[in-house]
Amino acid sequence: DHVQENKAAMIASKKWVVVGATPKEDKFGYKIYKMLKQKQYQVWGINPNYTELEGEVMYDSLKGLPEKPDCISVVVPPSVAMKLVEEAAEAGVSYIWFQPGTYDQEVLQRARDLKLRMVYNDCVLVALGH
Repeated sequence: DHVQENKAAMIASKKWVVVGATPKEDKFGYKIYKMLKQKQYQVWGINPNYTELEGEVMYDSLKGLPEKPDCISVVVPPSVAMKLVEEAAEAGVSYIWFQPGTYDQEVLQRARDLKLRMVYNDCVLVALGH
């Protein structure tokens, strides 16, 4: 799956969206969003349950974003991630990073079928040197 090359390319990319971003500070959706911001990445949050996160607008889908991100950080359960890979392919976003627990074999296979470049079994926080 070229995970290492994908990982390097994603860390070098500057526009990210965190799907599953949340104001709940103990959750990965918050920690990843916050850390990307601290590292000077351009970050958007997607979560239909919230309208804002720390003063920033939250979006309910990839289609609603003001511009196309380079990478998607996935912090939602596999059932939601399955729909997300379809949306990502439609939106032309090819890099997708699945946090542990956000995918199953079906999700990974669908992402492969759609030619998405992915990282999985690895934590964004660890990779960015949390």
